[in-house]
Amino acid sequence: MVKMRGAILPGNSTVELKEYDIPKPGYGQVLIKTKATTICGSDIRCIYREHTGKGAEGYIPGMIAGHEPCGLIVEEGEGLKRFQKGDRVIVYHISGCGVCNDCRRGYYISCTSKFRAAYGWQRNGGMGDYILADEKDLIALPDELTYKDGAQVACGFGTVYEAIEKIGISGNDAVLVTGLGPVGLAALMLCKALGANQLIGVEMNDYRIDLAKKLGLVDQVFKPGEDTLNENLKATNGRGVEKAIDCSAADPGRQLAIRATHAYGKIAFVGEGGTCNFNPSPDIIHGQKTIYGSWVTSLWRMEELVDRLVRWNIHPDQLITHEFELSQAGEAYALMASGQCGKVAVVFGDQNEK
Repeated sequence: MVKMRGAILPGNSTVELKEYDIPKPGYGQVLIKTKATTICGSDIRCIYREHTGKGAEGYIPGMIAGHEPCGLIVEEGEGLKRFQKGDRVIVYHISGCGVCNDCRRGYYISCTSKFRAAYGWQRNGGMGDYILADEKDLIALPDELTYKDGAQVACGFGTVYEAIEKIGISGNDAVLVTGLGPVGLAALMLCKALGANQLIGVEMNDYRIDLAKKLGLVDQVFKPGEDTLNENLKATNGRGVEKAIDCSAADPGRQLAIRATHAYGKIAFVGEGGTCNFNPSPDIIHGQKTIYGSWVTSLWRMEELVDRLVRWNIHPDQLITHEFELSQAGEAYALMASGQCGKVAVVFGDQNEK
C-alpha cells in the first residue's frame, strides 16, 4: 500500500514525522496533493509548545498538523458539485457542520456543532503529503496566485481582511497596526492596497521591524514603551489615527490601539488571547469610538479576498522569509516559535505543477 508522511506536534516543542496510509475520498470529498502549508502563531501558542487550546483550538493528539494548506486535487470522490481533479485549491481551515446559522453565513469558524472539525486540529491537516478535504471547504486558487500565496489566504490574510472590512479602510485613513508578526504585516499590506494615507506600526521585534521597512509597508514604526502613545500622536499632528488594528494580543498594544485612535475612530481586535484594561468613559465613550472583535473570516469573504489579491496584484508570499521541506518541519516550527522570521512555509514538490 502506498504511504504518505505527516507531521504531528506532541506538545513539547518538537515535531514527529509519521507514516500514514494515503486516504481515499468519500462522497463529497477530494484528495489534495499538498503544495504549501504555512505555520500560524496559534500553532505555536496552542499546540507546538504545549497543548493548551480549548474548543476550536483544541488539538487532538496525533492529528497531522497544519491549518494553512493549499494544493492540487488529484482524486475525486463521488457527488462533487464544483471542483474536480486538476483544480488548484485553498482549504478553508475549519470544516463546519454546514447547516447551522453560522455555517449558512459562511462562518464555519463559529460553528459549535459536534460535527465541526478544524484541519490540523481535530482532523488531519496540511503538514502531510496529502489532505483529505470536503469539497464545501475549498476555495479556488487562480493561476495568478502561487500555492504559497494561497496557503496564507487560508488563515492569516483572511483573518485580517475580515477585520479591515468591518472597520473600513480608505484613502481618508491613517492606520495604526500594533504587533507586526505575519498577521500584522498582512494588515499593513492590505491597508496599503486600499489606499490608507499613513501607515504606522508598533513592534518590539527588530527582525520584524526591519522586514516591514524592507517591504515598504510602514511610513513610521515605533517600539512599545512609555512614550509610544505620544510618538503616535506626534506622527499624526496630534490628531490620532482614524483606524487601528491590534494584532499583538498584548494589553499595552490594545490600550495603545484605543488611545491612539481619535474621536469617532474604529478599532479592530484580531490578536488572540490576553486581556485589555481601559477606562470606558475617557477611552471609548467620550470619544465615541467603536471596538470590533474579529475572528477569522467567512467562505464568501475569503473568495472575495482571492479575487481582490489578483486585481491588486498582491502576493502574500512576499511575507514568507523561510521555506522548508516536510522532512525539516522541526526546524520550521522552531524558527516560527523564535519569532526571528516573517512567515514560515513548508513546501512540497514542484510549485509550478498544475
